[in-house]
Parts: sequence; structure tokens; C-alpha cells
Amino acid sequence: MNKTNTNYCNNYFTKQRFLTSEVTIGSVKIGGTNPILPQSMTTTDTMDVEGSVAQSKRMIDAGCELVRLTAPSKKEAEKLGEIKAILNQDGYHKPLVADIHFTPNAAEIAAKLIEKVRVNPGNYADKKKFEEIEFTEESYQEELIRIEEKFTPLVKICKEHGTAMRIGTNHGSLSDRILSRFGDTPEGMVESAMEFLRICRKQDYHQLVISMKASNTLVMVQAYRLLVKTMHAEGMNYPLHLGVTEAGDGEDGRIKSAVGIGALLEDGLGDTIRVSLTEDPEFEIPVAKKLIDKGNETKNNLLVITNKTITYNPYQYNRRKTIINHNIGGKNVPIVFADLSKKEKISTANFFGFGYNYSVSLDKWNLQDLAADYVFLGNLKIDFETPGTLGIVHEFNTWKENYVDKSNHYPYVTFYETTNYKFNNTFFLEIKNIDLPIEYIKENPLAILVLTTKFENKTQIYRYVRTLLDENKLDNPVILKYEHDLKDVEQFQLFTASDAGNQFIDGFGDGIWITGPQSLQIINSLSFGILQATRTRISKTEYISCPSCGRTLFDLQETTAKIRSKTSHLKGIKIGIMGCIVNGPGEMADADYGYVGTGPGKIHLYKEKEVVRKNVSEEEAVDALIQLIKEHGDWVEPVL
Repeated sequence: MNKTNTNYCNNYFTKQRFLTSEVTIGSVKIGGTNPILPQSMTTTDTMDVEGSVAQSKRMIDAGCELVRLTAPSKKEAEKLGEIKAILNQDGYHKPLVADIHFTPNAAEIAAKLIEKVRVNPGNYADKKKFEEIEFTEESYQEELIRIEEKFTPLVKICKEHGTAMRIGTNHGSLSDRILSRFGDTPEGMVESAMEFLRICRKQDYHQLVISMKASNTLVMVQAYRLLVKTMHAEGMNYPLHLGVTEAGDGEDGRIKSAVGIGALLEDGLGDTIRVSLTEDPEFEIPVAKKLIDKGNETKNNLLVITNKTITYNPYQYNRRKTIINHNIGGKNVPIVFADLSKKEKISTANFFGFGYNYSVSLDKWNLQDLAADYVFLGNLKIDFETPGTLGIVHEFNTWKENYVDKSNHYPYVTFYETTNYKFNNTFFLEIKNIDLPIEYIKENPLAILVLTTKFENKTQIYRYVRTLLDENKLDNPVILKYEHDLKDVEQFQLFTASDAGNQFIDGFGDGIWITGPQSLQIINSLSFGILQATRTRISKTEYISCPSCGRTLFDLQETTAKIRSKTSHLKGIKIGIMGCIVNGPGEMADADYGYVGTGPGKIHLYKEKEVVRKNVSEEEAVDALIQLIKEHGDWVEPVL
């Protein structure tokens, strides 16, 4: 590898797999040219051998290539050998992974019994009490020596037994030492892993896989990118395990996972993935497989040949600066488009699908929280008054003949239609593929650009157009259009979110326009979901909800559903729901309120990082959470 290269991927404008070193984990190989593998984690207590075996079988039957089990202490670690023996006896030979956090001796036991161990640098040899610590350079180096002494025995055992290791950094469990020096940042996450990688290299041990997980997709993507760059600079090239931790459940969990994981896969990064849903683990595998299929797409790609480089910092979020045109661009949140152009005729009932409800008796429009901002009608005409907050967009000729003098009605044009027409007001200009009419755009600051392509490598195409805009100092607002002809709803959601994630995470896009063979409701919800997952437009309650595992101290799925049913109307509030203390407080530094299991039937409630009520009984905890939200002035009564 060229060590002078500071890119995090092979080429910003050509979709290529980023090749890493190959790691052997029992019967499978990760990295190199090997296929990207899906994996998951059991939700059973590892002491329950029968239950753990049964769930592992269901996961493997669903296509899981690596099965992870929690080993919080020596007794659970010792059970892993028994679980492995039964699975092998029954013809299930997929590798097992031990999930280790606070107990090095459990990791050392597991490393002798199964194929892989996962350690978290934030709590394997360090502590997290949210204390700020002052370090001199000398005292910091002393801490690194202490960590090396604690970690090296495991490295030697893994090397001796041919056991692989995942060094898995979690944003929510960075140690006080790392936080004190680097802050709660992607840089801190990367350095936390690099300290352990340098120890492994010192011992000439290289059977390593690395992860940088966070519930915030921006932090997660930036951390993985920075990790690749940093490893590259130090001559390392280890495989990547991708995941958005605490993604949640249902549609939101799938969109959030696709936004983060998909953004990296589209750039060729990733050798194995885990989709962390608050659902039974076997249901994660089909989602992971679809994301892998999307990441592997190369057949219908537009080859962009260029020696250009990107014009923004991919390791920090900065929204691209654009001029304000009505409610688009500038510091306005990205707008959402709805598309009715394929309907045969239009009625007020059609508008319900994207957030507008018309009352005939009151002759009044009511807007929902997820109300689109613009609707494209194509060549269709309407004979009723539309809401004043909604922009109506028509094909050029229909607009010119019927709506040229009407407010809130705008034309959608191709460059070839503009030759003999002078626009004095806002218009939407289609930019297909990489065909950017630079001089025309310079002369028309009222043009809102709509990027569209039928090619699959939308990440690279839209990135290239952004580069051209920046190089030519064009600051027109940009709408990103995504179209997939996929009839499977989940696949449609995953593929679209994968395409869109990269751009919005990198601060590009003043609006989103999704089309395809799905209902208006599904597309509208997906549009808002992508913006929510990229933190660019918050329009509903966000749940940072971990997948269950053997450490979980209550029924996560049932509790999440209960909390959601009572709080889903709290627009913009972030609620963390954590099954145990391992990552709970840390991940909830990114949440407004937290609900964390601390013992059987006992819950701690948090306001941001601070625990404010301890050991609340599970029966009372949801009501106590609502009371906490009320006490801090964030509660509003639901509209019935």
C-alpha cells in the first residue's frame, strides 16, 4: 500500500472494494477478496447452554457466519466450549465469538476455547466514571505501559491458540483517560483502538478485525474513515467490522443502520457487518444480507474518470454553504419532496400520503409532523387550493401554460428546455448524471438543482457533481433524487438509505426526493427517516435502543415498544433504552434521557450523562421516565 495516500478509500469517484489483510476465524476468512460476511449476537444468557445453542442454530440457519455470545465473567466463558461442542456435534460449524468487556480473565479463558474474542478498549483495561483527568506526557505514557501489561497476556494466548480478535471501540464506552485527552470524538475512538493495535503489532500478532461503533451515524462513519487513514499511515490494513450500535427497531433501526453501514460500503469499506436491531438476532441477518448485496453492486455503474479530489473534510461534519431560495438552502433544514406525477388524476386525498389531511366540513388543511415541503405533479393539473406551506412543482410546459403567474407553483426543467426561456423566479433544474451546465448555472442563481441518475453508484456521481459545484463556486441549493425500482419494501428502504447516507453525512444536500414503486406513506416516512438518521432534520422522537444480549436485564423489545407508545409524540427528543450498564451511560451522553437496566427488575434513569434516579422498579420505571421528562420541561401532551 502507498503510505503517502491519505484517502480513506481507493478512489472517491470510483466504487471499488478496499482490500484489507486476510484474517482466519475458524472455518471462515474475513478481509482480502473474501465475501463480506453477516454476523449477529445471541440474546440468551450464556449460562443457559440449551437456549444459547438453540438460538445460535436459528441464527446460522438464517445465514449468520459468526455467532457472538456474551462472556461477562469466567463462568460464562467456560460455558462457551460446551456450546461449541454441541453445535459442532449437531453439524453447525460456524465460528463463535466471545464478547468481553470488563474481565480480562474471561477473555483469556474464551481465547483457548473458541475461534475469536472481542475486547472493548474502553473498558478492558481502563475505567469510565465520567471523570476528567489531568495527564502530563509522562503520566500518560505510564498509563500506556499499564494497559500493555494488562492486555499482552491475552494477545499471547490468542497467538498461541490461533484465535482471532476484534478490537471493538464503542463511542459510548470511551475511557475517562481517552475522553480527557481527545474528548468525545472520532479521534478518541480511533486512538483507543490504535493503542491496542500497536501492542498487538509489538507481539507480531495480526489476526485482528477492528470496529468503530456509535449510535450517531456521523460519528460512526467519520471514525471508520479516520481509522482507515490512521492505520494506513502506520502500515496497518486490518479488516473492518461495520455496525451502528443501538440502532433501534423496525423501520427506524433499518434506516439508521443502512445510512451508517451503507455509507461505508458504498465507498468499498467493510469486511463483515452486524445490524444491531432491538429484535431477535435471526431477524438481523436478512437485513445485513440486503445491505451487503447493495454494497456489492457494480454492474450498472457510471465510470467517472478524473484526477480531482474532494473539496470537503470527510472526517468532520460541515454543511455545504448554499444561498437561500425560498425555504431551500442556507441554514434551512433539508426539504422533503413528494411525487404524484405517476397518478392518473389528483385529489385532496392523495395529499394524505405525505402529511396533509383535508377536512371537507371545515374546508381546512391539517399538517402532520411528517409533512412534505414540495410535491411534483409532472403534467397533471389540480382544480383545488393547496396548502400555503406546500410548494407545487410542474413539468415546464404545464407550468408555462397554466401556473406561470401563480405563487407557490414552480417549473421543473431540463437544461435543453431553458434555451429560449428567461426565468425571473425560482425554478428546478434537472442535472442528470454528471452533465453540469456550469455557465448556465452561473447566470441563473434562482435555479435549484435536482441531481438524478439511473446508475447505481450514486455516491460517487453525486460526490463528483459536488466537487464541480465547489470548484466553480456555484452555491445553488441542491436536491438529491433517488430512484429504485424495487418492490420489496425493506430492500427499497435499505438501498435508498445506503445511497443517501453518504451525502447527508458529508453535509451535501438541501433536500431529498425519493421515487419508486412504493406507497406515498412509505416513501415519505423513508425520506424523513433518512434525514433523522443523518441528524440533518429531526422530525420525531429518536430511540437509541440497544440490541438485546445475554447481559440484558429486562425484555428490551417489550420495554422499547412500551416507551415508544407513550413518548413517540415528543418531536426531537432522544431517549436511550439500554439493557445493561456496559455501554448505557456512554451512549446516552448522546441522548436527552436514559433508561438503563442495572439489576434484575431494577432501572437507573438518566438525564444526559447524569443518573438522577437509581434502582427504580421495572413496573414503575416507564412512568418515572415520563415524570422525569416533565420535570425538565420537555413533555407535551399527545394530541388525541
